Amino acid sequence: MPDYLVVFITAPSRETAEQISDMLVQKKLAACVNIVSPINSIYTWQGDTCNDEEVLLVVKTKMSLFDEKLVPAVLEMHPYDEPEIIGLPIVAGSKGYLNWIDDVTP
Repeated sequence: MPDYLVVFITAPSRETAEQISDMLVQKKLAACVNIVSPINSIYTWQGDTCNDEEVLLVVKTKMSLFDEKLVPAVLEMHPYDEPEIIGLPIVAGSKGYLNWIDDVTP
């Protein structure tokens, strides 16, 4: 199983995205968070088709932090009922960058 993840989290606004990003970095649950804005999300929610402008957080972290620390921390402050929090394994990366993730996260 890979040691590192890229996590996608959507948020309703840049302000919310920045608050979540700051929290993740301050708590050392992420080495880095990129904020991509705006994105357009088309999805089905509670039987309705929605088309919303959102903000995407691209989080670099470790697998060991995902389930027990990162997800609960995001859920605690995220305004959505069921926010997108999706972890994708990093299957390759420069040794220096991956070492840096190790250095700044527990």
